[in-house]
Amino acid sequence: MHAAIPAASTATRPPLAFSVPEDTATSAPLAARCSAPIRLAGERLTVDRKTGEIMERFASADAPDGVVLVACGNRRSSRCPSCSTTYRRDAYALVRAGLTGDEVRGVSAGLASHPRVFATLTAPSFGAVHRRLVRGATTLPCHRGANEPACPHGRPLTCPVRHEEADPALGQPICPDCYDYAGAVLWNAHAGALWRRTTIRMSRLLAERAGVSRKEIGTLVRLSFVKVAEFQTRGLVHLHVILRLDGPERSAPPSWASTDLLSEIVAQAAGQSWLRIVRPDGTPLLVRWGSQLDIRPIRRNAAGEGSDTAVCGYLAKYSTKAAENAGGADRRLRSAYEIGRLAVTDHARAMMATCWALGGLAQYEHLRLRAWAHMLGFRGHFLTKARRYSVTFGTLRTSRVRFKMKVAFIARALAGETVFDPDSTLVIGGFAFAGVGIGFASQIAAAGPPGGLAP
Repeated sequence: MHAAIPAASTATRPPLAFSVPEDTATSAPLAARCSAPIRLAGERLTVDRKTGEIMERFASADAPDGVVLVACGNRRSSRCPSCSTTYRRDAYALVRAGLTGDEVRGVSAGLASHPRVFATLTAPSFGAVHRRLVRGATTLPCHRGANEPACPHGRPLTCPVRHEEADPALGQPICPDCYDYAGAVLWNAHAGALWRRTTIRMSRLLAERAGVSRKEIGTLVRLSFVKVAEFQTRGLVHLHVILRLDGPERSAPPSWASTDLLSEIVAQAAGQSWLRIVRPDGTPLLVRWGSQLDIRPIRRNAAGEGSDTAVCGYLAKYSTKAAENAGGADRRLRSAYEIGRLAVTDHARAMMATCWALGGLAQYEHLRLRAWAHMLGFRGHFLTKARRYSVTFGTLRTSRVRFKMKVAFIARALAGETVFDPDSTLVIGGFAFAGVGIGFASQIAAAGPPGGLAP
């Protein structure tokens, strides 16, 4: 199924706020560096717990533009470089805590000695696309030696071009009419369910190796993971996963639970996991992983490829990417007309149009494909983890808030202002949403000295 929508040269809608400095590591408040901060209106009262006396009052009306700015928190680097940098650093801390431990937050450093592998699971092929083949230092032709000189639509199936890394043709179908867009969209939409089937199969294989039931295997060894979804240039997601074997409560696993065993189980489970769904015309479609599967042990306290540091950085980097990495959009779409006006690749536009067309069918209503058309049908979170893998994003954010509160108390004390005891005072506040973006007065305040005003 290939739902075509005419293309147009009109770009996507402009950003909501001013441009931010390239250096997001500045000491300026996060909301001042945010590309589209949230505007809040309201007040905050500091009250004595015993007497009820108001010790301090802060109102947004006294702030520039009469609002308080809060960072948007968007993880996408294309939407907010500043907030995505914070998210990437949190993702790095989360992933690393599961590999090397984080004693401060209650994660034992003994996890570094547990069996660990880094696996990449890919999508199958839904049609020939332009690709870059490299063997050693030589770049090979894209497609050569096809059995048939041309496809049923008369397009040649060979491509002698040696594509460069930045070639816009990479990932684009050799014949868009032959490409299985319906299958590609439905595969993206079921990638999360396929991964769940894979983890269930891994648990069953572990139980088989241990000679116990699946319920009993949890008392011997547990499988923990963290995964990040990455869009390939052809518009299909593949998963980068860190898997780890633990004993109960993150203790050391049994001696038989080795890295080699974990690698075998991951490979076997990937080959045995699948979903059977139905295409729009009623024919069956088997949703399963592609033939390209890469599994590598993670080296402890090492440098370079395959080390725990390199793997953490790799996953954290892709946690801030989305469909725009495959030439798609970074915002939800409101109509089919908007698809034709996006400044995206023809292939991504066809994927979105197929999402919109399939989303109008009753049999795919539960997939909400129109709501996820900007993600080319992929409906899952980009970074997910098992509950026992490590710390949570909430824990990291709470630590950051507490640190900022301590810094604020110290700054108040140095400035000679009153520092209230949290045990004897109560903070009462109420703020309401007042818009998105920064006003002119707030922009001047965020810019600092003359000459720093953003364009």
